[in-house]
Amino acid sequence: MFITGPGGGRGGERPHDDTTTMTRPAHFNVSDLRGLGLLAADATVGLADLVEAMHHTIGRRPLPFGRAPEGRTTGITGLVYGSVRGITRVAGGGVDALLGLLAPLVAQRRSSDEREAVLAALNGVLGDYLEASRNPLAIPMRLRRGGVPLTLTVPELAAAIPEAGNKVLVLLHGLCMNDRQWLRDGHDHGAALARDAGYTPVYLHYNSGRRVCDSGRELAGMLEALLVAWPVPIAEIAMLGHSMGGLVARSAVHGATLAGYEWPGRVARLVTLGTPHLGAPLERAGAMADYLIGISPYSVPFVRLGKLRSAGIQDLRYGSVIEADGRTPAAGGARQPLHPLSLPSGVRCYAIAASRQSPPKTPGARVRGDGLVPVASALGRHHDSSFALAFPEMHRFVAYESGHLDLLARRDVYECVLRWLSEAAVSR
Repeated sequence: MFITGPGGGRGGERPHDDTTTMTRPAHFNVSDLRGLGLLAADATVGLADLVEAMHHTIGRRPLPFGRAPEGRTTGITGLVYGSVRGITRVAGGGVDALLGLLAPLVAQRRSSDEREAVLAALNGVLGDYLEASRNPLAIPMRLRRGGVPLTLTVPELAAAIPEAGNKVLVLLHGLCMNDRQWLRDGHDHGAALARDAGYTPVYLHYNSGRRVCDSGRELAGMLEALLVAWPVPIAEIAMLGHSMGGLVARSAVHGATLAGYEWPGRVARLVTLGTPHLGAPLERAGAMADYLIGISPYSVPFVRLGKLRSAGIQDLRYGSVIEADGRTPAAGGARQPLHPLSLPSGVRCYAIAASRQSPPKTPGARVRGDGLVPVASALGRHHDSSFALAFPEMHRFVAYESGHLDLLARRDVYECVLRWLSEAAVSR
């Protein structure tokens, strides 16, 4: 079912029915228990560090706006905090070792949509930490269909996608989301484009808490493997990215071009839905909060709580897509110089923004965004030409009376994407 909006209507398809198993989907696996146990141990150690830092600061009595004292507590106090950390690590390691032995003995069932949604949200917030600590809750990058990972070999892909055609559509989800969530209100852009435009969709499932450039680099290699293993020669690749997914798509094309991969030469079109190409104000507000908390030495220990925002979230601050971007500013709120990345050459690029307001009655009126991404950011408009993205005006569209997630199910959005992807082939 499409969400009704200006130009809206109804329709529907349900592409994500997983028929690989008749077993009941699992809401919880043994690996989840291992991951949560490790997180609990890390949280206990982190809390002990925070309390000790506060204890140490208060004991030194610094000036209200002076520098926070460095180091840890000493004597019996330091011994107590050290014992808490040591016992927690030993206990956590023991539980993890036991669960690690049990995990192979317990059959893993198909993951439920609810579990996938929780893992996606957790990875969006803590994904870089989960990956660095090798926590089993970290989502590995995969290309999937119906929530089932694809093995990138010719016989495996031929068996998994018997209807594979020569036009491939890669769909990239946004922050804290997963590939199953392209299905919204009975509609999936990928399944609809397969029906109406002859594309074969594949869905990227990735840890959205990692740096965008890291996800882009891994995806670049994965798409090169897909090109080699696809059952028929690929004539065209189209990419459809929602929110952060649009940044990952741009990063992947850039990285693949630098690496000399072949697949960027097959990319004909790139469509972004609500992508913060020029950043998201909410992340900038979070960075400012970090700075204000750190003004006083007595509040400095709490800064580490604000740093729980993943590297992926911080990349949304200014829409960072390459390795040189995404550095933390030295002063709160100060703009860190970026290295502007233009749209990929030889690719028709399109941008759709969402606005919660009604269409403006006067030309040039200010248009609010969807509450997460400003319209100007989603359309790549910037007063500084070095940062602006050269989307042609005919390749821009604003979905009014729409939220950020509504872009996944709006009829007018789908019709716009379908029209763009049905245009005459791009000469390269």
